[in-house]
Amino acid sequence: MNVIETAIPDVLVFEPRIFGDERGYFFESFRQDFFEKHAGDVHFVQDNESRSHYGVLRGLHFQKAQYSQGKLVRVVEGAVLDVAVDIRKGSPWFGKHVAMHLNAEKKNMMWIPRGFAHGFVVLSETAVFTYKCDNYYAPEADAGIRWNDPALGIEWGVDASVIEVSEKDANLALLAEIGEW
Repeated sequence: MNVIETAIPDVLVFEPRIFGDERGYFFESFRQDFFEKHAGDVHFVQDNESRSHYGVLRGLHFQKAQYSQGKLVRVVEGAVLDVAVDIRKGSPWFGKHVAMHLNAEKKNMMWIPRGFAHGFVVLSETAVFTYKCDNYYAPEADAGIRWNDPALGIEWGVDASVIEVSEKDANLALLAEIGEW
């Protein structure tokens, strides 16, 4: 498995080796010892999955304080643009983001540690998106940043007129409004 560093050092991309023949393919999607060697001592406690159609944008989500989550994300079907925004106060990368194309063909994954807001937009007709979390979901700690906050300057790769977000996501705060979390 290849590990690729991004513009924000704590965000990593994992590209597995895929072994294929006329029968199909095989790849190792996760291995704890390898992951810890590159991302640190992380133990996952919850897996989530969503299915969405072209133009659906989910995010930018995070959980507050002790409920913060690290996520290992990947696409099982289709393709997305995945985005992680550094919201760690005092970080030299605060307010900066990493955007990565993830797709079912490459089977690449992105590690988004705690202290980041996360979101993705579907680039294919449909996409099945799955992710491992290192902390349980806590509804009382749910928070986020608006996907089109001008301070972030995210190029989503989909015309804004076709982007579809939930009512909740459309009303999230701007980065400047999130305060201490």
